Amino acid sequence: MVPDSRPRTYYTPTPLLFSFRECLWFLDRNYDDIMHRILPDAVIKPIRIAGRPLLVKISEGHQQLVIEVLRGEVTEPVALIHYVRELFDLDLDLAPFYTILKTDPELAFMAEAYFGLRLMGIPDLFEALCWSIIGQQINLSFAYSLKRRLVKTLGQPLDWDDTRYYLFPTPEQVAAVEPEVLRALQFSGRKAEYLITVARTFAAGEISKEKLLALPSAEAMIQELTALKGIGEWTANYALMKSLKVPTCIPHGDVGLYNALHAVKGLPKRPARAELEAIFGKFCGWQAYLTFYLWRTLSTPLLPKLHP
Repeated sequence: MVPDSRPRTYYTPTPLLFSFRECLWFLDRNYDDIMHRILPDAVIKPIRIAGRPLLVKISEGHQQLVIEVLRGEVTEPVALIHYVRELFDLDLDLAPFYTILKTDPELAFMAEAYFGLRLMGIPDLFEALCWSIIGQQINLSFAYSLKRRLVKTLGQPLDWDDTRYYLFPTPEQVAAVEPEVLRALQFSGRKAEYLITVARTFAAGEISKEKLLALPSAEAMIQELTALKGIGEWTANYALMKSLKVPTCIPHGDVGLYNALHAVKGLPKRPARAELEAIFGKFCGWQAYLTFYLWRTLSTPLLPKLHP
């Protein structure tokens, strides 16, 4: 891959309610994520823009993010900047969310403790769905191990500065493998089947991010996704909040979410749906962000209020 003569560095402004440090923390939670490398003040990430592989380094400048293209040819700079803004969710004003948070005595601390944390996305819907399928019914450490094996086996490598990076496999790459290949990587038979089925659906053009965005409501998007084998309510909501940034998504059944609500709100470890709706109902339009901030509490050593 030969660098071209176009500019290699791009810039995009950041909003006032933004913390690059908090966002880097989320990307570097002591899990072995093969999709990026965290430096003290930057992240290096392989991505695809207009179907072309790029390796980019994203760091913080004065009220802006600096995007350095380390490898690859940038043919659509606007699409590259859009990808980074989507990754960090930079186009959303967090002020209304913080206003609602501060009205809840048990949740108000999050507006200050996690100030500027953005809902870090997975702009590629296929990757988001695969990741949520991989994570079904297993702990995060094992999920990251499976993801690493999948990406190293099927993903395209990009080398830079004596380090190898991998792009997430395309739907076509996953669709072409037999289940035995994934089972050899320790995927269960069902997960192998689900991943290949979803990949073939994407490869055939039957589903895409653009098609989902054209639907009239979040409910319609969820219905479209859950019609696919292996995608239930949790998987659909997770993918929609992470890839399409659908603000009303709640990943019902998420153990981490339940543990966080047990700690900060005293809810049962298996709360009834009505108990969840009572809390999330006050955050209409911000349900996905509340979920994301509650997940953040799971790595906080001492929460302000712990319930038995």
